[in-house]
Amino acid sequence: MRVLVIAAHPDDEILGCGATAARLVNEGHDLVFAILGEGITSRHANRSDADASDLAALRQQARAAAAKVGVKDPIFRDLPDNRLDTIPLLEVVKIVEDLVEQLRPDVIYTHHGGDLNVDHGVLNRAVLTATRPVPGNPVKEIYAFEVASSTEWAFQRIEPSFRPNVFVDITNTIEAKIEAMGCYGGEARKFPHPRSPEALRAIAMRWGSVAGCGAAEAFELIRSVRLRSD
Repeated sequence: MRVLVIAAHPDDEILGCGATAARLVNEGHDLVFAILGEGITSRHANRSDADASDLAALRQQARAAAAKVGVKDPIFRDLPDNRLDTIPLLEVVKIVEDLVEQLRPDVIYTHHGGDLNVDHGVLNRAVLTATRPVPGNPVKEIYAFEVASSTEWAFQRIEPSFRPNVFVDITNTIEAKIEAMGCYGGEARKFPHPRSPEALRAIAMRWGSVAGCGAAEAFELIRSVRLRSD
């Protein structure tokens, strides 16, 4: 199975499905991380004010994080951080279409449309647009993941709310996710922040209790298409 994870920022891919990615890799599936936004430049008044060395360091952190869960070097596209709503949606759609054409994924994991972060919502829309179920499109399943400190901080006031209906047992891979997040020195936080190791374990245990296992990541199935094999 070919799996593509499309994330808006470095660390979203780990927060959203890092432990599931590790499990899928362990099971022998082909998995790729695509990170479309550059990250951190929104901390400056102008994108040009960001230090190029900081952006390079963030890419290295993303590569190290991917390695922790067994994924090869991520694909980067350097879209403006927290400013995806300032560029035409079509530009984002074209990037996703190119990724789908290049990688031919069976399954895509991406952001939920009701997150607080504006880039997450734009990317969700772009993925849905780029993967319309027309003949020849390889994508059979699309899942939306939650991102700690963005999905829950919308407080279900941005529609649609996150309603998970698919749960993946990550009992054996949750620590790989924690270690991967540790590679993002500037993004991880101390407890009680949602991106702290303690909170991430608590989130996994909570979803595990819902699904009847020790730890789980939760997803909302957006679409599943089963075609004839003949």
